[in-house]
Amino acid sequence: MSLVIKKYCSIVTDRINVDGRTVFTPDNQDGFKKFARAAYRHFQTDYPKFFKMDSLSKLGFLSVEVLLKGENVLSKHSIEKTGLILTNASSSLEIDEKHWDTIRDRGQYFPSPSNFVYTLPNIMAGEAAIRHEFRGENTVLISKAFNAELIFNTADLAFKTGALECCICGWVEQYGNKYESLLFLVERSEHENEEGKSEEDVIFEPSILLKIYKRERAWKN
Repeated sequence: MSLVIKKYCSIVTDRINVDGRTVFTPDNQDGFKKFARAAYRHFQTDYPKFFKMDSLSKLGFLSVEVLLKGENVLSKHSIEKTGLILTNASSSLEIDEKHWDTIRDRGQYFPSPSNFVYTLPNIMAGEAAIRHEFRGENTVLISKAFNAELIFNTADLAFKTGALECCICGWVEQYGNKYESLLFLVERSEHENEEGKSEEDVIFEPSILLKIYKRERAWKN
């Protein structure tokens, strides 16, 4: 059976799109922190822990939250076989630097547990998995730029080995006020014809991922 993109969501600097359609832009463009708070309120999210997260985790959380709005993936898929495969370039560098500032001077040593807990990019995926109760594959891979081949190959392998039957995969990059994400909800096709696909399906393959990525960023250039 073919793998298909059921839905995708992008966040690029100051707007959120779902399947290419804008669903949110803030009234004021004034940095990531204010954007994140405005988006959280706009989508009527009820998850107080959001405000304790670092910026990378907030971006990943919002991306997954909007992608899954109106979806009930766990009604169709096993908790243990629903997961996240994410990629980015900066890892958790922003919070790493904040943590380093608190420990590099032994005379002014004041490490913050609230910073330290986010000094792994995997925490971003973990926060979203906890929120949506996913217990399947959960990983963050580092790439210099959006890498459609890496995203596809990693997710495709997880499906082929039976580790996953539903996957949220893509790109979540944030450092300072530069941020963007593109996530795909990927499942096996439910309505294949004799050739193995339907005209209604958006096939999950590297060329399609790259095409969508370029299109979602085009307005910015």
